[in-house]
Amino acid sequence: MQQHPTPRVPARTTAPLYRRGRRRSALVAALLATALLTTAAHAPVVRADAPAAPTAADCPSALAGKARCYTGRDAQGAHYAIAVPTRWNGSLVVHAHGGPDLGEASDPSRSTGDLERWAVMVKEGYAWAGSSYRRGGYGTRMAAADTESVRRVFADRFGRPGRTYLHGQSWGGNVAAKVAETYGRNPGAYDGVLLTNGVLGGGSRGYDYRVDLRVVYQYYCGNHPRPTEPQYPLWQGLRPDSTMTAAGLRSRLRECTGFDADPAARTPLQQRNLDDILAVTGIPERALESHLRFATFTFRDIVSTRLGGRNPFSNRGVRYAGSHDDRALNAGVERFAADPAARRDLSFDGDLTGKVSLPVLTLHAIDDPTAFVEHESAYRSTLRGAGRAHLLVQSFTRESEHSGLSDAEYATSIAALDRWARTGHRPTPRSLAAACPAVDRAYGTGCFYDPAFTPAPYASRVLPRPGGRHWPAMTAGQERAWSRIDGVGIAP
Repeated sequence: MQQHPTPRVPARTTAPLYRRGRRRSALVAALLATALLTTAAHAPVVRADAPAAPTAADCPSALAGKARCYTGRDAQGAHYAIAVPTRWNGSLVVHAHGGPDLGEASDPSRSTGDLERWAVMVKEGYAWAGSSYRRGGYGTRMAAADTESVRRVFADRFGRPGRTYLHGQSWGGNVAAKVAETYGRNPGAYDGVLLTNGVLGGGSRGYDYRVDLRVVYQYYCGNHPRPTEPQYPLWQGLRPDSTMTAAGLRSRLRECTGFDADPAARTPLQQRNLDDILAVTGIPERALESHLRFATFTFRDIVSTRLGGRNPFSNRGVRYAGSHDDRALNAGVERFAADPAARRDLSFDGDLTGKVSLPVLTLHAIDDPTAFVEHESAYRSTLRGAGRAHLLVQSFTRESEHSGLSDAEYATSIAALDRWARTGHRPTPRSLAAACPAVDRAYGTGCFYDPAFTPAPYASRVLPRPGGRHWPAMTAGQERAWSRIDGVGIAP
């Protein structure tokens, strides 16, 4: 593909709205640059060479003839993909992907795959930029820094966009919300945020239901680990030296529950195990395996790789209910309490403060089996506590998938966010539902908005941990330690 001249960017005609609180101390600036939840021993080597400029690449087939595409790698080693429509409206969507994917290196196929998946943004006239992040594994601040990095790469190569919007999907919703809190106050950086099926409960409580799944599963199944295998506390997810694969985990889940077999082929014990696990945890049957994978492999990454073996999770005092024998379950399930410092460090990395200065629009499937819709209640409470609820509009659809909703809804959402940022005209769930059918004439993917829906409180879906959020605050010295590890450390 030939190199094309830099597209012209329409002049910015209106001062960005919702810019407040620009002052930041040098210490806070350094803290916000901390990019990655891991111990210093696991810190990746920063590339010493200057990053190359984006190079021309083939576009996904859905964008053939409609955009010019580019790929590259930033100074931290994160691969990225960029697309600029041939009929560019002058604005940019910066994408934060979900996961986290596991692996020690940046995967170049992740950003190009995300571009194909979110081609609707480019079809709507927006340039698009997405990072693969510098490595796999957990690290919300790391992913936020890499998302900000690809925005700067785009601006350096193509000039400052007329408007720049964040889009975060799944765990990327947590990442994009963190970007908004961390970098959103920088003049001209971002103008609005779109969060779709976002994991918005934060790092310190957003995975509590998977903690519950991990211990409830082991109580009923007793095969993860088996009695004949080396034992380890379940908060580790999986012992660090285990060679178990996803296929091996699936085999154990099948052995205990027959989850992927015809119900008639399950033994009575398998059916009872499955019924009890689903009833107690509230996890949909179709998503059971994926949640157990997370509570196994991603928990191992968080605990063993990122937190140096310290435990950030707790189920002490949680009362489990819904099984055929709750008394026996609560007496026999494994219990543990979090290391307060580990809990604090996970919170610092992934929890949200709600201190945004940008308009935020969310779109969430009511029957999302992965990021339960009650995450939206947690996020609304966070913004309300920060006095920023007026910057949040939440919309909900009668859909039941996590990874993809209707393209017409995505297009409707980004158009509404753009109008809000440009004019101050705040959308409503009803205005979004009313606007979607006209947009759908171009996509034919349907409009499923439910303007009357309000999610239940987060605690109604995820059992609260008794004692709430009590962990020691960081000292100034610990905060400085974060910043000294070049954005790749965790407080000692």
